Amino acid sequence: MHDQLFANFTALETADLARHATTLNLDPLKFQECMDSGRYANDIRRDISEGQRAGVRGTPTFLIGIPEQGSSRIKALKRIRGAQPYPVFKEVLDSILPLQK
Repeated sequence: MHDQLFANFTALETADLARHATTLNLDPLKFQECMDSGRYANDIRRDISEGQRAGVRGTPTFLIGIPEQGSSRIKALKRIRGAQPYPVFKEVLDSILPLQK
């Protein structure tokens, strides 16, 4: 479904989603039940909120960081917005690597 949605990014209304599900041979009743239930709505809202707090305004957005000491968390230090060429990523990574020492 991910690939289908990205390939048809201008067709994301509710009716479009059902059509995409049909195209992929998903069970239409189960798909509609899932959509109607809203069971993932809170998870989606939380993900959107976290992205907004991190400065994500669109896709793609890359957060580049380092591990926090004594934690399994990553501290985001740099943000790259949009599809960028390799030299942009290299510059950001080269600027962060010395912080790993």
